[in-house]
Amino acid sequence: MKKITKIFLGLIILVLLLAAVLIFNALRMESKQVEPQPIQPVTISDDVFQNLSKAIQFQTISFSEDAIPDSVAFNGFHAFLAETFPLVHQTMSLTKISEYSLLYTWEGSDPAKKPIILMSHQDVVPVDLPTMEMWEAGPFEGIITEDHIIGRGTMDDKSSLIALFESAEMLIKEGFVPNQTIYFAFGHDEEVGGANGAAKIADYLEEKGIRAAFTLDEGGMIAEGMVPGIDQPVSMINVAEKGFASFKLIVETNGGHSSAPPRENTIGMLAQAIVDLENNQRPYRLVDPVRYQLEYLGPEMPFAQKVAFANLWLLKGPILKALNSHTTTAPTIIDGGVKNNVIPTVAEATINFRILQGETIESVQEHIENTISDKVRVEKSGFLTNPSPSSRIDSDSYKLLEATVRSVFPETVVVPGLIGGGTDSRYFYKISDDVYRYYPLRISPETMSRFHGIDEKISKENYKEIIQFTYQLMKKFNEI
Repeated sequence: MKKITKIFLGLIILVLLLAAVLIFNALRMESKQVEPQPIQPVTISDDVFQNLSKAIQFQTISFSEDAIPDSVAFNGFHAFLAETFPLVHQTMSLTKISEYSLLYTWEGSDPAKKPIILMSHQDVVPVDLPTMEMWEAGPFEGIITEDHIIGRGTMDDKSSLIALFESAEMLIKEGFVPNQTIYFAFGHDEEVGGANGAAKIADYLEEKGIRAAFTLDEGGMIAEGMVPGIDQPVSMINVAEKGFASFKLIVETNGGHSSAPPRENTIGMLAQAIVDLENNQRPYRLVDPVRYQLEYLGPEMPFAQKVAFANLWLLKGPILKALNSHTTTAPTIIDGGVKNNVIPTVAEATINFRILQGETIESVQEHIENTISDKVRVEKSGFLTNPSPSSRIDSDSYKLLEATVRSVFPETVVVPGLIGGGTDSRYFYKISDDVYRYYPLRISPETMSRFHGIDEKISKENYKEIIQFTYQLMKKFNEI
């Protein structure tokens, strides 16, 4: 009996010690939020709504990697930019890359300072014709309502592109001259990988020997009501992005009549391969951008969640799962069969992977081949890219970007992180000390589906916030 009592007491002591360690680590967490600095807001005219509306009306659509861009739409858009922002076009030099991509150079007064690169993209995704009636207004009409501008590109990504022009036009009008050169890089094919747009812009700058202090692109946002436990909006500055790769699984057999099916059916073999991949997911791992995110989010959490974030050595499993911190597996296309009584000779499926840092296109392919039957052929499909490196959060550029966000949006919690989607900025690591993804587009659970979806729109207030941010950011960089 005494022995049992001792064991029981020992267990209680161990539990108390563990609880003490967990609580101690949580209490040690301190907020990483910088103090907002006072700024002088710029007055923004309501005319900016008309300018974005007109930009939406140019159907600069990217349909596929092989599709030829619509020269009428893109050239018309370029003419609109020149007419609408005359001071930008008088002050900056413009270089066209791959005919449709635009690189503006705003020469700085101090050639010894490294330039900065501000990015966006001109192209938008198509609209599914069956969904047209589900839009509040036509996706390319640029309708302005009492509260919103409606149309394809208002969220992705003409709002930030036109905001950059608006900010630069105002600054030039004020007589502002940047200390460091500012490049404005606007690709035309981001929605299909950016190989002929942003990639060629980066190549051009590399050939000129340009080394930038940092590059800023889309891919971060102000998340409202999207982080459990945090009531404040979260400004997510993404310092890295996952890779992108699709693979075709191909099964070829002799087929046959459905009345006498073979033991291994073409479609059945393909289905088994898909199931095998879904049942053998890549492991969840803690990588730098996710670690940064947890370090910045943790101190802002209620105490119970703070305990979990402060003790990843014990509790990281469910947290990493919640953050999707692994290489994801998603079957996206399946094709096979011609008639209901014929077993097909060929069946194919496309599986898309978003690759976490530390893995590669090649390692994912190896995982596929080791997981499924060797009777299923594996082929790379379409655009592929490895995950990006992770940019620093202790650099002067990050600190200045962070300070600007906190000053313009003091109500938000600024958090570095990782984006699962891809951006044009992936091409700019070779010419930039750091690459960040952030424009203050406000996103909520209700509006997330509008990205590449139905009824894309931006509020007038939020659009002015994006202009205010880009204006203040360019001015802020003149202070260093």
